[in-house]
Amino acid sequence: MAESSSAQSIATNRKARHDFHIKETIEAGLVLTGTEIKSIRAGKVNIADSFARIEKGEAYLYQMDIALYDKGNIHNHDPRRARKLLLHKSEIQRLFQLSAVKGNTLVGLELYWKRGHVKILLGLAQGKTHGDRRQTIKQTEAKREMDRAIKNRLKR
Repeated sequence: MAESSSAQSIATNRKARHDFHIKETIEAGLVLTGTEIKSIRAGKVNIADSFARIEKGEAYLYQMDIALYDKGNIHNHDPRRARKLLLHKSEIQRLFQLSAVKGNTLVGLELYWKRGHVKILLGLAQGKTHGDRRQTIKQTEAKREMDRAIKNRLKR
């Protein structure tokens, strides 16, 4: 989550931390329409498959699903359209260089409110292999067992 205590989470991508090694995170703003904001306020957003690309010096977020606003009319938005990310030029250039490395990608980790604006936490990610996923599961289970043993020990 973001560092600020005023940030309020809207949606998280729990699958991303399971499927990828997150090397670095960066916060970005989003360019949204009015009906998109209303749908987000209603909690009708999914970032499970979202990813970002740098194209022609600009960053775009793909596959973020914001449901149609139920009270919208002809001005309703396309639920899966590419949304422009608000980043500084130097950040875009650095992310372009980092994501150009084979195996690296930019994935959406969390969508949240920050001072009245919608922000997304992007992660520079590298895919895990099947063995890596198994190792992560073993580590979490071992940690859970240790915590359980400590808790039971303290109860006595």
